[in-house]
Amino acid sequence: MSGVTDYPFRSIVKKLGASLLVSEMIASRAMIMQTRQSMQKAKVDELTAVQLAGCEPDIMAEAAKLNEDMGAKIIDINFGCPVKKVVNGYAGSALMRNEKKAAEIIEAVVKAVNVPVTVKIRTGWNNENRNAPRLAKIAEDLGAKMITVHGRTRAQLYNGQADWKFIRNVKEQVKIPVIVNGDIKSLNDIQNALKESRADGVMIGRGAYGRPWLINQAINFLSGNEVSEPTASEKLSIILEHYDNILEYYGNDAGIKIARKHIGWYSSGFKNSSEFRVRVNNMTDSMEVKENIVSFFSQV
Repeated sequence: MSGVTDYPFRSIVKKLGASLLVSEMIASRAMIMQTRQSMQKAKVDELTAVQLAGCEPDIMAEAAKLNEDMGAKIIDINFGCPVKKVVNGYAGSALMRNEKKAAEIIEAVVKAVNVPVTVKIRTGWNNENRNAPRLAKIAEDLGAKMITVHGRTRAQLYNGQADWKFIRNVKEQVKIPVIVNGDIKSLNDIQNALKESRADGVMIGRGAYGRPWLINQAINFLSGNEVSEPTASEKLSIILEHYDNILEYYGNDAGIKIARKHIGWYSSGFKNSSEFRVRVNNMTDSMEVKENIVSFFSQV
């Protein structure tokens, strides 16, 4: 979710009812160097979990402590990112192939902070090496408080279907909460994912692209409360607030470029959305973009 769950996005989902916010994945070495980009990613609000990636236990521990001092309520260690750039740096899901190094990282981070430490993993490196249950047990023994499992191997990237049922094997190995992740895009998916995995909760990722209100719908659904779809005018208000948040946080020039992907997701599936996206993607004036957002979403 790097490049998506930034501070402007987290502000929106918090306002819509989310009680725990998770940062973008942050490279631990960049964090301790306090680069501008990493500091932007690490801006925390109350009840924010900061997700760290890296392959050096001491650097990960230092970055975790820095984030705790900045207000992070949870440190999440990423052993799940399948992106080539991250894996080639021996971070993310590359650690699924090196349980010894993964254990050293977990141990170092747990010792460095007083806040809970959680771990995000995949089912394994590939179908021949689905070691999530074993790695989850290692994490629990070292003090991790929760495990989130994306139901694919690294080799799958985001292809095929998430194997929710396999996550039962993780659940059987540990006593700490297990969270199911992957392909959760609707309330029906939530119900099926929980049933198949027997997990304690769900993590929504790409399913919230262009639908930040899905988080609140999921909370109400799992709480047994009434679930409603925002009206067209409510959705427009959310989109405009998100757009304004992006401009305020990044500035006009960078903000317009960053907002384009979100505008694309918000407009996906609507009539004439392709033409709308082409038009907006060629605009450089923030007010012109905003006027086009209002015009388009007032007609859908």
